[in-house]
Amino acid sequence: MSTTAFFRPLEVPDFPWDTIAGAAARARSHPDGICDLSVGTPVDPTPELGRQALADASDAHGYPLTWGTPALRQAIRGYLTRRWNAPELGDRGVLPVIGTKELVGWLPTLLGLGAGDTVVIPATAYPTYAVGAAVAGCRVVVAETAADVADERPAMVWTNSPSNPTGRVADAAETSDWITYSRERGALLVADECYGEFGWDAEPVSALDARINGGDVTGIVGAYSLSKRSNLAGYRAGFIGGDPVVVSQLLEVRKHLGMMVPAPVQAAMTVLLGDDEHVRIQRDRYASRRQVLSAALVAAGYRIDHSQAGLYLWATLGEPGRATVERLADLGILAAPGDFYGTAGNDHVRIALTATDERIHAASARLVG
Repeated sequence: MSTTAFFRPLEVPDFPWDTIAGAAARARSHPDGICDLSVGTPVDPTPELGRQALADASDAHGYPLTWGTPALRQAIRGYLTRRWNAPELGDRGVLPVIGTKELVGWLPTLLGLGAGDTVVIPATAYPTYAVGAAVAGCRVVVAETAADVADERPAMVWTNSPSNPTGRVADAAETSDWITYSRERGALLVADECYGEFGWDAEPVSALDARINGGDVTGIVGAYSLSKRSNLAGYRAGFIGGDPVVVSQLLEVRKHLGMMVPAPVQAAMTVLLGDDEHVRIQRDRYASRRQVLSAALVAAGYRIDHSQAGLYLWATLGEPGRATVERLADLGILAAPGDFYGTAGNDHVRIALTATDERIHAASARLVG
């Protein structure tokens, strides 16, 4: 019997970073070492506040709650109201998840979508939106604006502001348009706002903001992460907030599947969501790195597009992005080609700010030297 009788192979793209292995090897061979600016992995310390909470909760002999502890739910609710002007969601409107990428990848499946359902994603987008839809068997449609898909009747709409990879920020009017579009079609709007703490040239707004949604989160769910704001990527700590009917359905399914955030991680999330000072400190670090790196790129002849927020610079030399990746690899710098994020990004590269100050300065010196 063939092994294929036991499973149905999923049609998913190659893992993007596998396709730049050659450039990565060449960048690593640089005499002064690689400046890896290809991924958004935090390099700065996890705040002591969170580490201590994790340690204090390490005697975690019982199973954690899928719904999160009451203290964590309160911390999430408080954060969403304080930072994003969300209306009071209640405990039924919030849920911790095992890192936001897990949520993105599994959401269509967990909501019961499948063949015959359409998922709208941004034209230049984080690849996992499309992969998650493909795993569920959904049809994917890309769009820059709601007007681009006026004739569609999707089951789900993903928005992403600030954008990964471009750093573009959707303003209140655009966000409102997507809410109206989704509600008119009975679609769930899922707003990925994981980079919202880092606005530079524009202030991010949230789809949960009561001034934008009229104080009604029906049909809206926001996705958030502590990976970037709190250097917590290794903890796999994310959460959602929004329509309590949708969130409650996800809670019930996730309980059956054992999708539980570990108890020590929940404890760390609780204290970090209540503290804004460590976020300010991290924001200042990234602002400094952004200033150094953007100046060097411009001096080297690059044009930086969008990049109003987030942890990346969306840059171009007016040539195919893959050629730019090779050019940078010769300098010992590794970047992500824009085509990782859709054909609309073919002539750009995504350059991350998530490297140490020393590596950012090294990359900048190589660019202008």
